[in-house]
Formats: sequence, C-alpha cells, structure tokens
Amino acid sequence: MEEDCVIQVENLTKIYHMGTVEVKALAGVSFNITRGEVIAIMGPSGSGKSTLMNILGCLDRPTSGKYILDGQAVERLTGDQLAIIRNRKVGFVFQSFNLLPRASALANVELPLRYGNVKNIRDKARASLEAVGLSERMNHRPSELSGGQQQRVAIARALVNEPSIIMADEPTGNLDTRSGKEIMELLLNLNQQYKTTLIIITHDPTIGAHAERIIRLRDGLLVTEET
Repeated sequence: MEEDCVIQVENLTKIYHMGTVEVKALAGVSFNITRGEVIAIMGPSGSGKSTLMNILGCLDRPTSGKYILDGQAVERLTGDQLAIIRNRKVGFVFQSFNLLPRASALANVELPLRYGNVKNIRDKARASLEAVGLSERMNHRPSELSGGQQQRVAIARALVNEPSIIMADEPTGNLDTRSGKEIMELLLNLNQQYKTTLIIITHDPTIGAHAERIIRLRDGLLVTEET
C-alpha cells in the first residue's frame, strides 16, 4: 500500500440474507483514499452508502473483499480489535448528534477517552471543545445548546482521540442552512489544521461540492469517481 494511502478497498461486497432473499448491498467496490483527503460518498437511497460507511468505520464486516486501514487488514480482525480501531483511528459525526442528554458537553467529549488508558482526560476534552469554538458552553447539557452547537460537541468528541479519519454521516441534515454552512466550514478547517482524512456521507450536492473527490454509488456499485 502506498505510504500516503490511509484506506484501500478492493472488491468489497456485503450480502444480507432476509429469509430466502439475498440482498447485495455492496457488489464489488474498489477505491483508495489518501491521508488528509476530503471525500464525499454520494448516491440515492439504497445505493450502499450507509453499508459502506459502517464497514469503513469498523462497525460492520464485509462479506468478502479486502479493506486495509492504516496498514491493517481490517477484515481479519476480531471484534475486540475492531473496537480498539474505532476508538483510536476513527471519529464519528452523525446527523442526530448522538449525545448523552443528561451529560454536559464536556462529559460527552470525555466519553471516548474513558475507554482507553488516557491521562489528563479533562484537559484533552476541554482542548477539543475549544477547537470547535465552545469554550464557554462546556458545562451545558445538549438541551441547553442549539442544533449547531450540539453538532460542534459531536465533532469535538470525534476529534478528542486524534483519529486518522473523521466519518461524517449527513452532518448537516438536522441543521438550518446557516448552521449547516458553519458546520461544513468547521469540518474543512479542522481537516486543514489536523490533516485528518474527512469522509462525508451525503445525498446533498451542495455538501458534496466541498469535497476534493466524490465517490458515487448506485445499487451497491461504484459508478463514478469525480475530482
């Protein structure tokens, strides 16, 4: 694998069995992603976007094919090894924020750090919130924050372990236009600052337009790659 290649996918397939029916969510997808690149994965509903994201994020396994992440063959790893990779190498940002409602912004960001042998948890979480512009809202619960602020907390939580990759699944889907624009600007600025690979799963062409490259899926197949 090339030194600057953080993800290599070769002939990736994913088949679900629903009774006697076989559903091929991915039908042989191959591509590489370079370290620090901004990628948009796009396609209509049912194209395989979510399935591909789950595999790239080590939330699921492929049925067949090769997936190499930072030099590791992911398809061969155990469940515990996949959990370690998710915690250390991949940060997730979801459309619905996925914050703990009764915890403060600071406690939400501290959560990934508590799964590893990490020192100075509080300091690291504070620094991550400061990086997304929430230094004055650290002790507020999600219900006391706007949608855009909640997504900033989610981004801070994704960044706190200094992952190789940020995966953002429809990151502006629950936000108004202005907040969505601010979140995209923040993600792109963080990509430039930390050189973290940014993978955005979206159906919105205005979001996809921010990417350096667009991978388009249809019916489980990669149909185009656009620079």
